[in-house]
Amino acid sequence: MIALLDRLWRGFGTALSFTAFGVGGALLGLFAAPLLWLLVRDPQRRQQAARRLIQYSFRAFIGLMKFLGVADYRIDGLEKLQRPGLLVLANHPSLIDVIYLVAYTAEADCIVNGALARNPFTRGPIHMAGYITNSEPDAVLAAAQRSLAQGKSLILFPEGTRTSPRRAIKFRRGGANIALRTHTAITPVLISCTPTTLTKGEPWYHIPPSRIQMRLRVLDDVAVTRDETQPAGQQARHLTQWLSDYFNKELEQFSHERNPRFVAGTEADDYRNA
Repeated sequence: MIALLDRLWRGFGTALSFTAFGVGGALLGLFAAPLLWLLVRDPQRRQQAARRLIQYSFRAFIGLMKFLGVADYRIDGLEKLQRPGLLVLANHPSLIDVIYLVAYTAEADCIVNGALARNPFTRGPIHMAGYITNSEPDAVLAAAQRSLAQGKSLILFPEGTRTSPRRAIKFRRGGANIALRTHTAITPVLISCTPTTLTKGEPWYHIPPSRIQMRLRVLDDVAVTRDETQPAGQQARHLTQWLSDYFNKELEQFSHERNPRFVAGTEADDYRNA
């Protein structure tokens, strides 16, 4: 009986949380964006103010979910996300994990799905903050270079979609290309969502059997060097394979609550110690 009441309460809390998220997104687009346009004339300052507003809104949403008993969280290595000019690469186990990253990463910029830029509940904040969309792939790299050059931190999910539970991670080359072209170290972030929820194709009203525990672990930066004697495509392919191996190893250890450590004897070992 207690378990049933708990699940019903979390169902109510989930519905309330996502209603607040949708309404909040619409209000940001309808009222906050025009107000910022009128009050802040400088485009850079206006964009910075918009991103800070979104960051505080996301923190409020996280606080609401915690207060209602829907989701709790923990971030290991939070101080590492406070540095400027980061290229943050993370796995993507849930629809809501990006909210935690944006909420706690300083000067956060994102590469977001083009469909979100057309969604009535999310398009207002996305346009207001000037986030990068993947609708035009050829323009993404140039936009990423500009963002990092301005000292902003770029958040990217290299899988290109949400992580499938119980499947090995396989990254696409976008993150590697950006790292190599901009000579930017990679800041890896491991994300665990227990029990799994809001995975690809799973609707918000599928309430998990217990409160969501969202855990993020920020690892040490991975230095990236570009070899001008090798073709860019080959280097990107090599680095992408290494990142996939690296994340799979670290996530396996993370899931078993062991301290992340490097496992030698693979292509990942070869790349890191090259």
